[in-house]
Amino acid sequence: MRLFAVINQKGGVGKTTTVTNLAYSLAEKGNKVTVVDLDPQGHLAASFGLDARNTSGVDEILLGDTSIKELILEVNENLSLVPAGKHLGDVEHMSSGSAERAKRLKSELKKLRNQDFIFLDCPPSSGFLVVSALYSTKEVLIPVASEYLSLHGLSHLMGTFQHFEKSLGHKFKQWVVVTRYHKRRRLSQDVYKTLKQHFPGKVLATPIRETTALAESPSFGQTIFQYSKNSHGAEDYKSLASDLIKGRTV
Repeated sequence: MRLFAVINQKGGVGKTTTVTNLAYSLAEKGNKVTVVDLDPQGHLAASFGLDARNTSGVDEILLGDTSIKELILEVNENLSLVPAGKHLGDVEHMSSGSAERAKRLKSELKKLRNQDFIFLDCPPSSGFLVVSALYSTKEVLIPVASEYLSLHGLSHLMGTFQHFEKSLGHKFKQWVVVTRYHKRRRLSQDVYKTLKQHFPGKVLATPIRETTALAESPSFGQTIFQYSKNSHGAEDYKSLASDLIKGRTV
């Protein structure tokens, strides 16, 4: 089992889009995949065409004693979802018992050992939910839009990783996914080049090109493979899935 926290403290970089389509592609390749929505906005379920607004989810793990296996929704063959739950946002504001809740999440995720891949879709913050995700895993997936401002928050994010590596006593395996890429834009090229220089051996080989289809598909409750299977977006996420399996970087 490989467990990834999908993290970037900047919003709009394609975290949920990446979790949705990468998970779907990996499942299509025959892998057993579970995605866990740790973002109180709950957009992950909607991206798969599920209405989970009144469905129990991760909130019941962190606020109660529900088993994760009771919360799993089947999305497609080999692909399952644990939704956020409508009370997940309350967890961020609770100061007491946070250590116990983080330990409980980690313990519940271990019950999914039969899965090949698990992805934790994290909120754009550095609060308790992100801390809990980092506590639960040793691999992180960092979507970074190929825009200048996307580089700004990375130093803070790297500092967060270093802090947790020191306190937890282990290194995080880091994978960077370049999103919203425009091959003909000088800025995209410069950001891509900078990422490769600063994260050697960590940038997955396939940049995700920005397409209208990728932006539209969540509004139809479909992955890019269902919405536009012959698009650049589908081609890129299929290739990215292979990158992750093979550890293929640039």
